[in-house]
This record gives sequence, C-alpha cells and structure tokens, in this order.
Amino acid sequence: MKTRANAAQVLFLVVDQGQSLSAVLPAAQQQVAVRDRALLQELCFGTLRWLSRLEAIADQLMSRPLKGKQRPLHFLLLVGLYQLLYTRVPAHAALSETVNACRLLKGESFRGLLNGVLRNVQRNQEELRSTVDQQDSSRYAHPVWLIKKLQAAYPRHYQQILEQNNQRPPMWLRVNVRHQDRQHYLQRLEEAQIAVAQVDEAGSGICLLQPCDVELLPGFVDGDCSVQDAAAQRAAWLLNPQPGDLILDACAAPGGKTAHLLEQEPQLAGVIAVDADAQRLLRVGENLRRLKLQAQVLHGDASQPDTWWSGPEFDRILLDAPCSATGVIRRHPDIKWLRRPADIAELVALQAKILSALWCKLKQGGTLLYATCSVLPEENCEQIRAFLCSHPDARLVPLHAGDTEQTPGQQLFPGDGNMDGFYYAKLTKQ
Repeated sequence: MKTRANAAQVLFLVVDQGQSLSAVLPAAQQQVAVRDRALLQELCFGTLRWLSRLEAIADQLMSRPLKGKQRPLHFLLLVGLYQLLYTRVPAHAALSETVNACRLLKGESFRGLLNGVLRNVQRNQEELRSTVDQQDSSRYAHPVWLIKKLQAAYPRHYQQILEQNNQRPPMWLRVNVRHQDRQHYLQRLEEAQIAVAQVDEAGSGICLLQPCDVELLPGFVDGDCSVQDAAAQRAAWLLNPQPGDLILDACAAPGGKTAHLLEQEPQLAGVIAVDADAQRLLRVGENLRRLKLQAQVLHGDASQPDTWWSGPEFDRILLDAPCSATGVIRRHPDIKWLRRPADIAELVALQAKILSALWCKLKQGGTLLYATCSVLPEENCEQIRAFLCSHPDARLVPLHAGDTEQTPGQQLFPGDGNMDGFYYAKLTKQ
C-alpha cells in the first residue's frame, strides 16, 4: 500500500512539478522497506513509460479528471492501471493495494472511484486499448510534438524509434582493461552464474541477459568493471587517446567517459574533467576513486573555458554536449514529459557556443569528438554541418562510408546493436 502511494507522489513531483525522476526516486525508496524498493522503481519507470496511454484509458472511464489537490490520486490510478496492463502483479493485489493506498494520500472518499475504474479496465482491456491506440500520442506514449519531429526527420523508421523508446533498457558493463581483459571477466561472470547476452565487438563491453544489482558483479567494488551503455563506450574508442596526450573531457559528469579514457591509455599526460553541475561533479570523483584512477576535476562552464583553464592547448577534446537526451528515453522515460519543444532551440544554441569556445583550446592537428545522446538532427548532423561551414580550419574525419560534410557524423538509434541512441562526429584542427 505504501509503495503505491509513494509511487503516486513521485509521479506527481515529476509530471506536475517538473522534477527529474533520478532526483526524487532515491529519497522515496528510502521511505519503503528494502524488499519494496525494486517494485517502487518499476511502478515509477513503467507508469512514466506509458503515461499518455494510461491517461487516455482513464479518461474514457471518468466523467472528469482529478485536478488540484486530487492530482496525487490521479497518479495513483495510473499506477493501478500500469500494474493491471503491464506487470505480473496479480490483479487482486494490484486492485486492493492501489485502492487502499487512497488513505495514505488523504483520498478515502475516492476509494470507490478508483476501484470502479480499475475493475472496468480489468474487464474491458482489449476494447479500451483498441480505442486509445487510434491516436499516435497514446499508442506510442510520446508527446505529439516529439512524434512529429521524429516523423519529419526519419519518415521511414520513426515508429521504430518510438517503439524502442518504450522498451526496457539492457544492462551493459565496461570491463576495466587495466585490471583484466574481457575474456577473463567473462569467465568471472560465468563463475558467478551471471548470464551474458552479447559482447560489443568494437570495445570491451558486455551486455547482461538480465540487469542485476552492481554488488553482485565480480570485482565491482574494486573497480574491475563499470556500468555503461555500449553506445557511450564508443567515445573513448573513437577519440583514440595516445601516450602523452593532454585530454579535455567537457561536460564530463558523471565521469564514465573520463574513466574509460584513462583505462584505455595509461600513459596520458593528463585528463581534465570539467562540468558546470557541482553536484553531479561529485560523482566523477566517486567513480575515479572506485576505479583507482586520477584526473583533474574542475567545476566550470564549458562555454567559458578561459574562466577555468589557462594551461596548454589540448591534444584531444571530448565534448559530450548538453542535449535533449532523446536517445536515452528508454533509460529515462521522464524525458518525454519534462522536455519542451522550446528546449531544443536553446540546446542547439548552447551546443554551438560550447563547440566554438572549446575549439579555441584545441591545438593545431588536434582532435575533437562531438557527442550527444540525442536523435534529433538539429543537435547532431545539422549542428556539425553549420560548424564546418563557419570554421575553415575544421576537417571532418569520416566514421563510416556515408559520413560526409553534407551528412556528417554517425547517428545511432535506440536499439541499434542493443545500444542507446547516440551521435558522434570527429573533427581535426588544420
């Protein structure tokens, strides 16, 4: 009962108050029993994943929506619907626990309403699904503006992107090659009876058949592996650090790519990890300490490098630019409901500002790798095409056969190779 009520309160904070799920969920998990924390996470992630579809179903069965002080009860209803339609929670348990949770949300008088709606859905699931699926926004559980933007950019396979966004994400590991090679770690996973689904041919990644607690991973505490999607792992491989290089990792938090660069090339002159978010920057230090690695961690605005860097120019720069994160929606379903159309233009302007500012800190002959976890062309290929036109000293390094100045970079879509959506473009300074 308490788990359902907590889930409703988390959803209220995210959807109505605009807070990040990753910011509010951990505190909510501390309020429930340890055995219920995984269920709370499942209810929050799942309900957000299918939010507009669940709301469309609820709207069919209610004369008027729950508003104002009743909003937490609205989200409690959606939590109940999610259990009935998408989980293996027994229907009787989903019904009783959800209805009883009204008491904890000061909604005792709404018990009958929630009970009636949930039982109606239980009886008429197929008919209700068929009706709401006539609208793309409820069928694909995405806001209309994002559906239209993806359809315009990728008319042939936008539906595949939308469907992949609603899948549960896989758990990828990055083997710390300073400690052992991937084959050795695969043996350790086998001994620990942790099943592997695939390996990443391009690097040191391992995809688990089922996600698990990191405490169960062999040597995790000692830094033998990290959790990082295979698409993100490509950054260090594409930047290709060499002995003696001085490298800047801009917008580095939480530090996965910083650590990977250090793991891949032990003889670097140094890695500077900078980020504007002081709180998230703490995680960079935590990750480095666990992995027994060293980098210079700086708090600073990547668009104003003169305020935090007066040292030599960099041999290589990794710019993991602030973006819409539309390539990682399956990991962060709240992105669909928190992001607004106006955000995209602001992000594009910020990306251009950072890119130009950091280009001045790259030495001649140096390499800059531009990366986003977005699938929107204006943040990716259009951004790099504009940069190439305005910077005559920039040259594109092709990452594949179709990587040209007219269509620069490499776009990975959610689900490609079981990876997240990511974009990379590699530039050298002439």
